[in-house]
Amino acid sequence: MEMKPAVASLAALAHEGRLAAFRLLVQAGPMGLAAGEVARRLDVLPNTLSASLSVLSHAGLIASRRAGRSVIYTADYDAMRELLAFLMEDCCAGKPEICAPLAAAASGACSTGREMNPAQ
Repeated sequence: MEMKPAVASLAALAHEGRLAAFRLLVQAGPMGLAAGEVARRLDVLPNTLSASLSVLSHAGLIASRRAGRSVIYTADYDAMRELLAFLMEDCCAGKPEICAPLAAAASGACSTGREMNPAQ
């Protein structure tokens, strides 16, 4: 990942509402969630959510698809992995023990099926 896309992704996530929406979509998995369901779960107004989803979409962090009258949003896991890899690229400086706890935490969160709390 290049610097500009990384900055765009980080900027998109640097807002409480957008970060909560992204985390909820990550938790929802590949099936995603309808925009109305995201608004309901996060207790936000639809127009506020629409703006947040637009920013996340322009940053390449989420995708959308039509399903009848609903728009279903999903997290782009490849984009998330690229961003995480970019952030950890220069982490260990030849000392893998520095980043080992981060890699273990990421692996543990996925393998245990631990739920993420979007309100955090």
